[in-house]
Amino acid sequence: MTADAHEEFTAQRQRMVARDVVSRGVRSQPVIDALKRVRRERYVPEHLREHAYTDAPLAIGDGQTISQPYIVAYMIEALALAPGARVLEIGTGSGYAAAVLAEIAAEVYTIERHPGLADSAAKRLAKDGHLNVHVRHGDGTLGWPEAAPFDAIVVAACGAEIPRALEQQLAVGGRLVMPVGEQAGEQELVRVTRIDEQEFRCERLCGVRFVPLIESEAAPREP
Repeated sequence: MTADAHEEFTAQRQRMVARDVVSRGVRSQPVIDALKRVRRERYVPEHLREHAYTDAPLAIGDGQTISQPYIVAYMIEALALAPGARVLEIGTGSGYAAAVLAEIAAEVYTIERHPGLADSAAKRLAKDGHLNVHVRHGDGTLGWPEAAPFDAIVVAACGAEIPRALEQQLAVGGRLVMPVGEQAGEQELVRVTRIDEQEFRCERLCGVRFVPLIESEAAPREP
């Protein structure tokens, strides 16, 4: 990439953060600063790089998309990450959201069910110096039990309900943010806070549209 192209992408990124993130109500300074640092053009297919700073989802292959920057910022802000936080992300995709999380959290564990995407995301993240991100190819509905508990969990795919395994891997006081609903119908972004070992509080945040969470291995919710 030429110096001129690098400078142009930098200018586009600063404009995107101001226009599409801050102006729409995101106030967390760590989130804003992270979006200003992470080069989204490195996390989209080369033929779409000219659209990297459009506030829209972009196709990344395997029927998956990279979420629009505003939604990434909104979901991460909703996690209310504290210094030293350990985060689990379900749906690595291209690695963009994991890179943003890595700028804020101490450790990020991210799971992607498509092996090609998991491999390419791991390479991008390592190349960008995000050595605090751990990438796994696997079933995200099962979480990452050996690394639990997590201070925050973010799910970048919609399910009919929150997988029980993810709730159980959330630390007391931690927050889980995930789109819930029918794939062909209404989806809502919800935030679940673990109050104690048995109690969870759920809040509805906003309407969204996400690709489906594959839940074939998910443990059913207890009544």
